[in-house]
Amino acid sequence: MSVIYRLDGAVKLVGDCEKFVGMEESVRVSRRWEDLDTDILVKIFRCLDINQLTSGVAHVCSSWRMACCDPLLWKTLDLSAMRSNFIRIVSEPYVYVDVCSEKKLTRLLKTSLSLSQGNIRTLIFHFNLYVSHEQLTYTAERCPCLRRLVMPAWNRVNRTGICKAICIWKDLDSLTMPSIANPRYLMEEIANNCKNFSELKVMGPLDNSFVATIIMYLPKIRVLSLRCSMLLKDTLISILDDLRNLEVLNISHCLVIEMPPRPSRLREFVTCMKDSCIMCQRTRNDEGLMRWYQYEEGLWKADKVTSLSL
Repeated sequence: MSVIYRLDGAVKLVGDCEKFVGMEESVRVSRRWEDLDTDILVKIFRCLDINQLTSGVAHVCSSWRMACCDPLLWKTLDLSAMRSNFIRIVSEPYVYVDVCSEKKLTRLLKTSLSLSQGNIRTLIFHFNLYVSHEQLTYTAERCPCLRRLVMPAWNRVNRTGICKAICIWKDLDSLTMPSIANPRYLMEEIANNCKNFSELKVMGPLDNSFVATIIMYLPKIRVLSLRCSMLLKDTLISILDDLRNLEVLNISHCLVIEMPPRPSRLREFVTCMKDSCIMCQRTRNDEGLMRWYQYEEGLWKADKVTSLSL
């Protein structure tokens, strides 16, 4: 016997027919939406996107609210489809985000973090979603068990904000971040607080100073992706020689001169520097600082390292 529920409150039963001497009788039972088993509600809600899940579903009734708080719905908070309304400016932070966009993100974060009840393990931001340091700190305090952070835009996050967040995220083991001018404070914070940290993806050019900081503070990382960036030969040699625990290195579509030989200890060494490759052409045209907004939506999320792809 199966029950069909409709959002307008009506309920229709489609039952298996019972046969009695050539006659069929349909048994009809009425049930209310709030009486639906929680595990079934959770399966239904898993089909909703973040906007649908946070736009009022949890306020229908107590049963729906309980289902909306199920940990299965909140392993990942994926905001990779949400972008800020912004304009570029000449002074720091080099972007201005309008009030409407700011309020929308704050409202979504508050609702999501309330429903998730600290169960978020992966947090993904769009590369053009400009989170403020206040929003990041608020998020960190309400999902302290985070293990993976994807945050390619860092314009509006100050040093205090990111350091406070890292101090909270003791379980962080994977970070996707932009290329920044002074990474020392960040790497030191990760080294002091995130003992299981093992994966790093940097979106943007890396110089010798940046790599030297990684080597100094994160010598035990196992996976490093520098896809679609600019690399000097000496920088790449330092990575290969000094990161002795490195197992996977992705330098596909990078600008690299004089590729050194692959070290035998690497389990995976991903490269692509072909004149015919469109992505390699784009890296060259953008001089190692990819203008992702010019290309196909979602292209920035790709990575040949499976654990870093979105």
